[in-house]
Amino acid sequence: MTPYLRNLLACTLALSAALLAIPTAHASKEAPVIGFSIDDLRVERWTRDRDYFVQAANALGAKVHVQSANANEARQIAQIENLIAEGVDALVIVPFNSKVLGSVIAKARDNGIKVIAYDRLILGAPVDGYVSFDNVRVGEMQAQGLVNVVPKGRYYLLGGASTDNNARLFREGQMNVLQPLADKGNITIVGKQWTPEWEPSKAQAIIENALNANGNDIQAIVASNDGTAGGAIQALASQQLAGKVAVSGQDADLAGVRRVAAGTQTMTIYKPLKSIAAAAAKAAIDLIQAKPPAFNAELDNGKGKVPTILIEPVLLTRDNLDLLVKDGFYTAEQIAGQ
Repeated sequence: MTPYLRNLLACTLALSAALLAIPTAHASKEAPVIGFSIDDLRVERWTRDRDYFVQAANALGAKVHVQSANANEARQIAQIENLIAEGVDALVIVPFNSKVLGSVIAKARDNGIKVIAYDRLILGAPVDGYVSFDNVRVGEMQAQGLVNVVPKGRYYLLGGASTDNNARLFREGQMNVLQPLADKGNITIVGKQWTPEWEPSKAQAIIENALNANGNDIQAIVASNDGTAGGAIQALASQQLAGKVAVSGQDADLAGVRRVAAGTQTMTIYKPLKSIAAAAAKAAIDLIQAKPPAFNAELDNGKGKVPTILIEPVLLTRDNLDLLVKDGFYTAEQIAGQ
């Protein structure tokens, strides 16, 4: 074989290898494929988001590949890498840890994949968009919901996971309402703690310790979601205080809604999940098809301004739980435990 032919063969083999190394070709823009990476499908709320998102994306002509990290940071990174290798057109991510996805997101963008943060803002990474509820507003609603029934008293702040940026946004909103009241002496914040992985059993242990440390003298617990509220109420029940201490929540989980109906939980926050899922699916497909999504805000994630869609949440008490039935979120029988 002549040197020329050898060089030609070598170049051909190198080109073939390079082509093989490229991820699976992206789908057509009219039939895109979206990778949906979810923190933890063991949590009721996220199963609903998954179902609504898949339904909305399918209606717009897209396919969705869903992965659940089961609250494991390394697993989520590996799953996102697998979705990149599959050649998805866009990634929609509910991050377990908002601070550790920079490298894998950079890899996605290098491969021409659009990236949207879903509900929780991804920090320190260049993402193409963010779709969520106004989480500072959620925190304000949680605190105000308790202040409405306990305008004076001793408050305990039961936060979510410290790895979740939303937990800090909820706390920011809570303090927007509570700090002025604390400054006036109307309320006393007797303690605060984050709940690892939003785990209800850990929330229960935190509140058991708080009740012990304060001689049960706590009038309100600002729990940042319904799971932690459930743990707090278990701790209260062991001291015959369930229903006597005001407790906030969030997500309108069925167990939380039933507690609100029963009077052991003061309020929850309803996030119309069909709205966020539909908005995220539409935004992902718009980005793939080079159309402008319906962004209505910008938020800084430490890497720059992220175009954002913010959706208004709804405060629920015993007086307006019927909204969930009207929206088709639950039936009246489900709420009644029938």
